[in-house]
Amino acid sequence: MTRDEALETIKAVLEEVVPGADLSSVSPHENFRTLLEMDSLDFLNFIEVLSSRTGLSLPEQDYPSLTTLAGSADYVAAHTRDTEEDPS
Repeated sequence: MTRDEALETIKAVLEEVVPGADLSSVSPHENFRTLLEMDSLDFLNFIEVLSSRTGLSLPEQDYPSLTTLAGSADYVAAHTRDTEEDPS
């Protein structure tokens, strides 16, 4: 998955998990959990839906990488490329 595809997926997941979220007000490097007032349950729902959409296992140790649009897009793009390159 390209970074742009990953970013679009992340935005779609956020819009699903936080209905009415105004993502136009979220800059790429801002913590969207704070800006969208996501509680821990909202964030876990985000992780679950993102995992389902991307096919990635998202371990808790990687959650800090998944709190900004830029960080999430970089993470998903890098890890889906690894999966695509390693068919095992």
